[in-house]
Amino acid sequence: MTLEDMSVGDLGRVAGFEAGARGYRKKLLAMGLTPGTELRVMRVAPLGDPVEIQVRGFKLSLRKHEAAAVRVEMES
Repeated sequence: MTLEDMSVGDLGRVAGFEAGARGYRKKLLAMGLTPGTELRVMRVAPLGDPVEIQVRGFKLSLRKHEAAAVRVEMES
C-alpha cells in the first residue's frame, strides 16, 4: 500500500519507495521518510492533494504524486 491510499488517522511505517519514484526518493529521505519511520495521516485535502502527515515530531505536507511514491505498512 502507498501513503496515498491511507485515510485520516491511519498509522503506518515507511516500507520503502515505489520503483518509478527515483526523482522523489532523495527528497523524501531528506525530509525524514526513511524506511522504518512511523507516520500518521493527519489531514487530506478535499481533492486528495496535499496530504498532511506527522513524522518524527513534525507535520509534513506532501503532494499526491509524492505520497504515491511512499510504500507503507499499516500499524494496528
